Amino acid sequence: MEPGQIRKHVRLSSYTTLRAGGFAEKLVEVWHSDELGAAALLAQASEMPTTVLGAGSNVLPSDDGVPGLTIINRATRIAVARTGEVLAESGCSFQDLFLKTAQAGLRGLEFAVGIPGTVGGALVSNAGAYRSCVSEFLTGIEVAHDGKREWVDPSWMEFSYRDSILRKSNPPQAAILRVAMKLPLGDPKAIYDEAREYQRQRIGKQPPSASAGSFFKNVNDARLAESLETLPIALKKAGVVPAGYLIESAGLKGFRMGGAMFGKKHANFILNVGGASAYEIRRLAAHGRGRVRQKFGVDLEEEVLYLGDWTQFTT
Repeated sequence: MEPGQIRKHVRLSSYTTLRAGGFAEKLVEVWHSDELGAAALLAQASEMPTTVLGAGSNVLPSDDGVPGLTIINRATRIAVARTGEVLAESGCSFQDLFLKTAQAGLRGLEFAVGIPGTVGGALVSNAGAYRSCVSEFLTGIEVAHDGKREWVDPSWMEFSYRDSILRKSNPPQAAILRVAMKLPLGDPKAIYDEAREYQRQRIGKQPPSASAGSFFKNVNDARLAESLETLPIALKKAGVVPAGYLIESAGLKGFRMGGAMFGKKHANFILNVGGASAYEIRRLAAHGRGRVRQKFGVDLEEEVLYLGDWTQFTT
């Protein structure tokens, strides 16, 4: 199946949840994993830089644009067997995947409720919450890479906390087409009760304004966690310090630079509250990193991926 029509110089702000960023040099929308594979392999054969976007959360395209081909992934098919096997195209909503599996009486993806984005994006950043992450349920991943489509073992992704090989500074040119999972059977009432509780917690924390989701990764540092008097005991025992806790403690909750602001409800959300440019958003992030480093001696690491040409960016 061939990909759709390629358009040139398409503004990306409407394709991202932060509603910011410049233009894609070339852009194509695909509606099936075969189209996605064809587009990715065509770009790879031409040695053209390729960026795949699903729902556009967890990313910030540069104001100076994204070179090469940007593929908007609309491939959303999901197949679920009651024995626990799941096959999903990478453009499907992570939350839709939970709903389909829950309807089949399968547990494990309750944490996905309220997480914006697609399955492909979830894999790139090894998305998770509440002590669970997507990588623990995978049995295989279909990729378009090195001139061919193939199924690879999940270890190919080199998963770690909110990280994978596709987030590295020089990642392989690869597109995730489909994923295979194996989920255990569960009690339907318990599955939905747990999901509702996670949703309730998220509604209380997550702002309605345009954002990319959590902007920074939490900090795994047992010594720092133990030193913070007001950190909840459970987090001290786990040796985890939420990024939002550090940003708020640095006095930045609700702090604004131009059209970008740290959330008033949850400080680890950077919000576009006034037509913010991508540069404004990244400058605010850099300011937050600097303040946290000055106060706590730790460097926050972005969960959000910066896409495209940032060579002209200065803080």
